[in-house]
Amino acid sequence: MSLAQCAARRLLAQVHGALKPASKKLNFCWEMARPSSNMADFREVFAKAKHIAIITGAGVSAESGVPTFRGAGGFWRKWQAQELATPGAFARNPSRVWEFYHYRREVMLSKHPNAAHIAIAECEKRLRKQGRSVVVITQNIDELHRKAGTKHLLEIHGSLFKTRCTNCGNVTANYKSPICPALAGKGAPDPETEDATIPVEELPQCEEDGCHGLLRPHVVWFGETLDPDVLTEVEKELELCDLCLVVGTSSVVYPAAMFAPQVSARGVPVAEFNMEATPATERFRFHFQGPCGTTLPPALARHESEIIA
Repeated sequence: MSLAQCAARRLLAQVHGALKPASKKLNFCWEMARPSSNMADFREVFAKAKHIAIITGAGVSAESGVPTFRGAGGFWRKWQAQELATPGAFARNPSRVWEFYHYRREVMLSKHPNAAHIAIAECEKRLRKQGRSVVVITQNIDELHRKAGTKHLLEIHGSLFKTRCTNCGNVTANYKSPICPALAGKGAPDPETEDATIPVEELPQCEEDGCHGLLRPHVVWFGETLDPDVLTEVEKELELCDLCLVVGTSSVVYPAAMFAPQVSARGVPVAEFNMEATPATERFRFHFQGPCGTTLPPALARHESEIIA
C-alpha cells in the first residue's frame, strides 16, 4: 500500500466517525526522521509559507488557567469529562450536566487569552496584509482565540457560549451569567458537593416563539460526530496549507489526531509546540518543547524577510 493510500484510509476511517480517544500508540504507516528543534530553520519555512494552518488543543488554554479535565486529577466532583460530556449522561441527568457546563462557563468568564493566543491572532492580522492566510482549527470550546482577535477560526468541538435546542435545533450564542436563574451559585466542583437536582423545566429553555425546548451546550460530546460542514472546511484548509502548526494538543483524540499527520504525509512541514512529546511527534519536521506562551511568540513574530506595506 502506498503512503498516500495508507494516510487516506486512516483519515477516512476516523474523520467521519465519532469523537473518541485514540489508542496510546498510533501505528502510522510511514517513517520520518527525528523532528528538529532548530528555531532558525523553522523561521525560514515560516517566512515562505502562504497558507498556514494552526491546530490548537487544551494545552494552549491551560496556560490561561483553564481546567483541562484530562489526565490525573482532572475531575469535576466525582466525574471526569468523559463521563459527563455524553448524550447518555445528559439524557439521564440534565441537571448534573448543566451544573458542570455552568461551572465551566463561569470559570471562562474570568479567563483571558495568553501570549500564545495573542501571538496567533497578531500573526493572522499581519500576514493578511501581505496576502497570506492563517486559519486556526481548534479543539477548544472556550472562545479564547476569538477573544484574542482571531478571525479565521474553525471550532470543531463547538463553543461553551452557544446553546442548541433539543426540540427545534436552533443554535444561539449565549453569554448570560448565570445562564438561567436556577443555576445561580450552582456547579461547585468540590467532590463533597451534592447535585442540585434542578427540574428540567427550570434548566435553560429555548426562547424561540412557542418552543420552550430544553437547551443543551452546543459542543460535540463523546460518541457524537463532528459537524460535517465544519469538517469540510477543515479538509479544504488542510489541503491548501503549506505549513501546519500543532499547538498544545496531545494528539490522542480523533479525528483531530489525524489532521497534522495527514498534512505531513503529503510532504508539508509540520511543527509541534507542546509541553511534551506526543504519539505523533516523530511524524513531524519540527518539535518545540515548553509552554506554548513562551515558544510560540518568537516562532510567529515578524521575520526579517517580511515586507510590511
